[in-house]
Amino acid sequence: MFPNVRAVLFDLDGTLIDSAPDLGAAADKMRTDRGMPSLPLERYRPMAGAGARGMLGEAFGLTPEHPDFVAMREEFFANYEARMTQNTHVFGGVPELIQQILARNIVWGVVTNKAARFTEPLTREIPLFATASTVVSGDTTPHPKPHPAPLWEAAARLGLSAADCLYVGDDERDILAGRAAGMATVAATYGYLGAEVEVGRWRADAEINSPLGLLQLLGMA
Repeated sequence: MFPNVRAVLFDLDGTLIDSAPDLGAAADKMRTDRGMPSLPLERYRPMAGAGARGMLGEAFGLTPEHPDFVAMREEFFANYEARMTQNTHVFGGVPELIQQILARNIVWGVVTNKAARFTEPLTREIPLFATASTVVSGDTTPHPKPHPAPLWEAAARLGLSAADCLYVGDDERDILAGRAAGMATVAATYGYLGAEVEVGRWRADAEINSPLGLLQLLGMA
């Protein structure tokens, strides 16, 4: 479907890496620190793509409108920062996918809503990201996804137009941002999506249920 792509941009959590174990543990520590029972990872995993909002919502039923949300979010961030690479790992098939992309002289990068406070040390720690041509964090531009600004920033850093780029993500915000930026979009359904999510309503150009599924769309398989 996308034989002329010159760059592939990816969301991070739920698309390239499985960070749910460390995100969930950071929120669960807040529960156990307060004498509350631990929750299983399966409770946290579907909400991992929503970051602090999702984790605090699952752990405490807390919404951003709650007066304690900001303080609780900072506690969660501190917990996560202390352990964010303990059990986080690259999804199976992703290293092979990146190897094939690079072998075709296609550049790749990351556009995530995760703040640079976390993105930069995390990507330094994981060897896969040494070959990424750009990493754009949620606070790199004034507007995070679903605004197209982060994707435009990534394309500009690569010296390419948006039309030269493909964006792959596991959240509706990713697809909205990609479409608004003028990029082709692929929905990754193997990440944190719950069964109730209707990915077809996102209007992505294509869907993949494994990382290596992208190779066929790029004409590499």
